Amino acid sequence: MSNKLEKSRKRVSSKKEEKYKMDILIILDIIDLEDKNTFEKHIVKEGFTVVENERFVYTGTSTTSSFASKAYILEVFKKALEKTRFQSANMVFLLNEMPYPPYIYNKQTNEFDLKEEYLSE
Repeated sequence: MSNKLEKSRKRVSSKKEEKYKMDILIILDIIDLEDKNTFEKHIVKEGFTVVENERFVYTGTSTTSSFASKAYILEVFKKALEKTRFQSANMVFLLNEMPYPPYIYNKQTNEFDLKEEYLSE
């Protein structure tokens, strides 16, 4: 996790932290990932947990807003993908059981883009 996020977490009382704690579930579909260890090492370093016996499924918690959590998830997984080679990657995630639209990793821009059918909604 970034130092800035850690510092902000320390300023929040445990009561307030419990009140705003969000559970996070992230599921990826990655084709031909060259180095899963490097990829997951980055994910774990940033505060996520690998779900045992599941392929590319991760959990975590957040005490920030949904908007900030979404941005953090997209950034962390983008950086993890940049550390290795792969053919393609898609991602969906839930914040407190609320599903977010699917994202596709765009190798030309090195960013996650909303899947096309969700852009017009």
